[in-house]
Amino acid sequence: MRKITQQAVAAFNNAESFKNGNTKVIVKPNVTVLLLFNNEIAYKYNDPEKSLSITSAGWESNTTKERLNGLDRVSIQQKAGIWYLNGKKWEGELIDVK
Repeated sequence: MRKITQQAVAAFNNAESFKNGNTKVIVKPNVTVLLLFNNEIAYKYNDPEKSLSITSAGWESNTTKERLNGLDRVSIQQKAGIWYLNGKKWEGELIDVK
């Protein structure tokens, strides 16, 4: 995992603002958001369960996959151009990660 991903994920998990190159974390009153090239790709809601939602934001790039794979409970694999999230086919739509 790249250093920038480690730093961004640590900030995301701790609800701390972060910006480095193409990646940033913004903290809003109800949610912490991970952005890549200004596209929102992950949301951690400040509810008691700290719900996590992710999306490819339409960009199925190696960088998007790498940033998302840094998050807890997220494992994205790619086979023959198809993405699999935690073993199930995923087309990048916004989804809650359990």
